[in-house]
Amino acid sequence: MPDIRLIKTEADYEAAMDQIEEFFADMPEPGTPEGDRFELLTVLVARYEEQHYPIPKADPIDLIWFAIEDLGHSQTELADLLGSRPRASEILNRKRPLTLPMIRGISEAWKLPLEALAAPYALVGAEA
Repeated sequence: MPDIRLIKTEADYEAAMDQIEEFFADMPEPGTPEGDRFELLTVLVARYEEQHYPIPKADPIDLIWFAIEDLGHSQTELADLLGSRPRASEILNRKRPLTLPMIRGISEAWKLPLEALAAPYALVGAEA
């Protein structure tokens, strides 16, 4: 097997991914030399991906829409959590900001990450 080294180029990345792929047919036991090799390769690949292919932070309103459209929640549920349909509509249309109690309630009820819901986002209209 090739030596493990820092991943600095796309070619290094592809080579590391090829080595990782070989392990999927026969996963090594943790703590063995092969297990340590697999773990080290995945750490190096993750570091390279974070630097070269960063994942943008989720927008809180986009996250709520995702929960409604893809996770089986509804606007009615959101209205119940926020206390009224108009308030839910204002939140979804970016006309009213989420407050900390709203964020906590949505996070707890829908199991969404608190920090993602608390991220800053743009508002439209008079309150922006």
